[in-house]
Amino acid sequence: MANDVLVDGLSFGEGPRWHDGRLVLSDMHHHRVVAVDDDGELSVLAEHTGPLSGIGWLPDGRLIVVAMDGDVLRLDPDGLRVHADLRPLAAHGVNDLIAHPGGWAYVGQFGYDREGGERPRPSPLIRVDADGTVSEAAADLLVANGMAITPDGATLLVAESAALCISAFSIGADGTLAARREWAELPPNHHPDGMCLDAAGGVWVACPMARSFIHVLADGRIDRRVDLAHDRRAIACVLGGPERRSLFMLTASTLGEAEASRSAAAARVEVDTVEVPGAGWP
Repeated sequence: MANDVLVDGLSFGEGPRWHDGRLVLSDMHHHRVVAVDDDGELSVLAEHTGPLSGIGWLPDGRLIVVAMDGDVLRLDPDGLRVHADLRPLAAHGVNDLIAHPGGWAYVGQFGYDREGGERPRPSPLIRVDADGTVSEAAADLLVANGMAITPDGATLLVAESAALCISAFSIGADGTLAARREWAELPPNHHPDGMCLDAAGGVWVACPMARSFIHVLADGRIDRRVDLAHDRRAIACVLGGPERRSLFMLTASTLGEAEASRSAAAARVEVDTVEVPGAGWP
């Protein structure tokens, strides 16, 4: 059965968040952050000169967003400003972000020169504090991508796209990460991308190569999946809506290549209803 299409015509949607009663996401290659209303109408929250991805908010309510060439930007009253420069720890670009209610954020990176033909190699997960201080949060992840934080703020889940797994970390009171472990191993071809938690402790995960959104339990079992049409890719997802039972699924006809994505302008927000509501962050 086809999913409901809330939005069509995006370049490449990323970083969906349910925030203050509305869906917010990055339209990556149109270089903007947009909010989506119940009718699928877009309002532009911020614009930049390059690709944008992961989204979060500072404790004072200001939006932060990943500029993929290496910055985290902050939305001030007069527009986007550089909040943190991540290039010393990320030579090949940054991607997703999740903000912790304690005030800091974790940022993932590719960690290798994709366009130059390199193979994935281990690279750090990066921490950005509320004042813009940058540090290494954890070492040796294989393409840290989508992330989620449990409702108690004590566990971080990270999709390691190139490792076909979701890793977990314990979060200290000061934001320090420890006790890394494998939370779930995924099947071949199910490279995890954007994801979100539900109230039962399961995770909805976008798998671009498998063209599916899968629901994964802590033991790695997949108990539900939303398969897409043969020409769609699963990119990221978030649970929102009045009861957080609307699964907002970002899909695309590309894998994020800039020119192809802008030319196609075929990325969408599709919606399905689930039984278990969202929990934690995002």
